[in-house]
This record gives sequence, C-alpha cells and structure tokens, in this order.
Amino acid sequence: MNQRVERVASTLREALQAVIARGLADPRARGLITVTEVRVTDDLKKADVFVSVLPDEHQELTLHSLRHAARHIRRQAGELMALRELPELVFKTDRGIKQQAAVIEALAKVRAERQQTAESEASDDQPDNQPTDQPEGRA
Repeated sequence: MNQRVERVASTLREALQAVIARGLADPRARGLITVTEVRVTDDLKKADVFVSVLPDEHQELTLHSLRHAARHIRRQAGELMALRELPELVFKTDRGIKQQAAVIEALAKVRAERQQTAESEASDDQPDNQPTDQPEGRA
C-alpha cells in the first residue's frame, strides 16, 4: 500500500467516524458504533470499512443499517474530504476488538485464580499458634 492510499484510508476513517457519530436517521443503527479500520484498494475505487458495535445484540441490525445507508454516508463523508471521488464503501464487522477483550478478560480470570490459590496456600502453611500484634499480658 502506498503512502497516498494510506493517507486516504486514514482520512476516510476519521470522516466516516464523524458522520456516524452525528447519528443516522435509521432506528436500526443503535449502540456504540466505532470505525476501527478502513482498507482502500490501490485504485481508490473500493474501501472496506470495519466497524465495531457494542453491545453485541445490536450488531447485525446496525451493520444492515450501515450497508443500507452507505451511499448517504459516502456523500456526507465526501463533504468532509478533499477528494474528487470517494471510494465505494463496504461495511464489515470487526471482531478483533471483541476478541482482544475476551482474551484480556480470560487473562484477568487466570490471574485472579492464581492469586486466590496462592493466598489460600499461604494461609494453609501458617501455624495456628501465630503470635498476635498485641503485647503479652494484655487482653
């Protein structure tokens, strides 16, 4: 990918995020919609737009809504960019962020389990007649 294509992809991602953040008239587009990546072909004719939608239950309807409104979104993004012709937009789901979140959550669970196991082993190793913090003779 050459430098021009990368610049167009970056600028297009920002413009699309701005258009989507303003809101769409379609009630099917709900939840937090984030444009995570834009991949533009070398001839600048087509752009794959990867979006993440939270919560998951809104993802399918929101993606359908974005695909339906692609021409409208393209026109509005074109007003924000200095290009003669904008690439055709193809909206796709980006599952990467959700997969990363699942991995981070799994790692946090493992860490918590290890810590809990270490704490329980440490408490099992201590004798029952441990000295207290209070000086002797006082009750």
